[in-house]
Amino acid sequence: MPIGSIVAVFLVVWWLSFVAVLPIGTRSQHEAGELVAGTEPGAPVAPALIRKMIIATGVAIILTLLLFWGLSNETLYRYWNR
Repeated sequence: MPIGSIVAVFLVVWWLSFVAVLPIGTRSQHEAGELVAGTEPGAPVAPALIRKMIIATGVAIILTLLLFWGLSNETLYRYWNR
């Protein structure tokens, strides 16, 4: 499979996994009791974006590898095309 296709699939899977991981463990200013004047009470206190990007990258690598393994597996290919 061409490298461009692999990169495109990885980026789509990474973005989906990042959006899925983004709300996990996030506390709002209202929940933490630390309201900053002029901000939305639902805004996160400490979003930890770097940690969530790393988690999303790990999930995306695993899902991309599983996807390409499934696409290249001869047994699954025969099962899907019967």
